Amino acid sequence: MSPTSGRATSQRASQVGFVLIGRNEGERLVRALDSVRGSGRPVVYVDSASTDDSCEQARRRGAIVVDLDMSIPFSAARARNAGWRALLEAHPDVDRVQFIDGDCEVLPGWVEAASETLDADPSVVAVCGWRRERYPERSAFNRVCDVEWTSGPVGDVDCFGGDVMIRASALVATGGYDPSVIAAEDDELGVRLKRATGGRLVRIDRDSTLHDAAMYRVGQWWQRAKRCGHGYAQVNHLHGAPPERYFATHLRRTLLWGVAAPAAAAALSVPTLGASLALFARYPAVAARTAARTRADGYPWGHAVAWGVSCAMAPIPEALGALKFHVDRVLDRRPEIIEYKDIEGAGPHGRESARDTTRENTGERT
Repeated sequence: MSPTSGRATSQRASQVGFVLIGRNEGERLVRALDSVRGSGRPVVYVDSASTDDSCEQARRRGAIVVDLDMSIPFSAARARNAGWRALLEAHPDVDRVQFIDGDCEVLPGWVEAASETLDADPSVVAVCGWRRERYPERSAFNRVCDVEWTSGPVGDVDCFGGDVMIRASALVATGGYDPSVIAAEDDELGVRLKRATGGRLVRIDRDSTLHDAAMYRVGQWWQRAKRCGHGYAQVNHLHGAPPERYFATHLRRTLLWGVAAPAAAAALSVPTLGASLALFARYPAVAARTAARTRADGYPWGHAVAWGVSCAMAPIPEALGALKFHVDRVLDRRPEIIEYKDIEGAGPHGRESARDTTRENTGERT
């Protein structure tokens, strides 16, 4: 690369701005802020009624702080919209936005690599990479996340996560995230980005962020899976028609194995003299098959088994989330965020565990 082209790349990279969102993330937010601090790029932090010192920590690090009005129902989508709009208002020269959740931190070299991808191909409107879990060894649920984050293809993709770089012009063209979508809001935006701009969503083979799931209890996993099912139903309701038919397969599988099959097995157990209960053998079979496939993909056995069991059992809480969406829709109730995290990520080690730490998949679920 010539010195001139290097300067041009540097100038383009300087037009990146960061948007972080969070609520009571504690030391996780500090790590997130510190990972972008000193880059010379503008940072906006959007806070959702934190009761800790999140806003103070952000201001201390030079971020523009936006306090959401919590009298309006909260969603991550709404927070991200507030963030990128505040960023462009304060820095109209920014032409690409790097979104980060408050429990993530940006890895060195990611911003430059993503920005170079956008520079190289004007048809690309959004770039994501591999998210990695910070402490997969601390719980089976963290290991589930570690597999989930690193599953999927490189190249053109249909979706991305909350740690994505998007062209500012594409956000303006679509109006950004749909604030009514409480889960899978990134999937929903991805559909509209491609539809409105004709552009491409791309994953590059590079680690982008380090994530701290801080999941230590079955209840947390259950709530997260329930939120996932809500996302399937809501985004399918919005974009389930052809040509996208978004989440149609996921939703059918979730309702079949999360509601219909268990209910049928139980209801028919007497007239079939218990033969219908054989349907329940499907769950351990899926767990074993998925675990073997995941191990063959190079994951450790602990990851593979955790992922297999999660994929097998997730349709049950996912179905509850999907049904919740449809019940709320019939009753004309606005969806409310489904939380799964503890404040400051306190796990089995208490608050110290937060202080000293910082989708396509195997075919069974995303």
